[in-house]
Amino acid sequence: MAHQPKGGRLPFGVIAPDFTLRATDGKEYSLHRQKGQYGTVVIFSCNHCPYVQAYDERINALAGTYMPKGIQFFVINSNDEHVYADDSFEMMQKKVIQNALVYPYLHDATQQVAVEYGAGCTPEVFAFDDHLRLIYTGRIDDNMDQPEKSTQRYLRDTCEAMLARRHPEVREVHPIGCSIKWKR
Repeated sequence: MAHQPKGGRLPFGVIAPDFTLRATDGKEYSLHRQKGQYGTVVIFSCNHCPYVQAYDERINALAGTYMPKGIQFFVINSNDEHVYADDSFEMMQKKVIQNALVYPYLHDATQQVAVEYGAGCTPEVFAFDDHLRLIYTGRIDDNMDQPEKSTQRYLRDTCEAMLARRHPEVREVHPIGCSIKWKR
């Protein structure tokens, strides 16, 4: 089993490491050039993971709600496609079309962004304020299987805090998901 390269998790308050990555729409997106007016959400994701699949609709709904309000969403696939062919760029493009995704779905082919962020699993959220300082990291909510029974909606609450220009009450929740598939 491959292990996460050494990089360490981002500390709270640190400025988000910049990146420029190609998305499924063929465009390149840069975090620092295309940050949100009120904040920016970076989610490490993929195609094959059942945890991600359970959250796909919720992520898309959150992005659809908050992007028009000034919170930018970037969803990044850092998995090695040689480990899971379903995580290839071509399959990412198919996923965007099949699921009518509203956010940029970015390909981290070198895995450098995942290393810089200290990401370890999918889905894993990193949320930044309007100055790109880390204010939340962790899960989307507390119920993967039954969203209607979720009692802690961490990402939604973080987005609401961003709009109010404050920090969320919960700043960190251990993420649960599939490990990022690192290159060997």
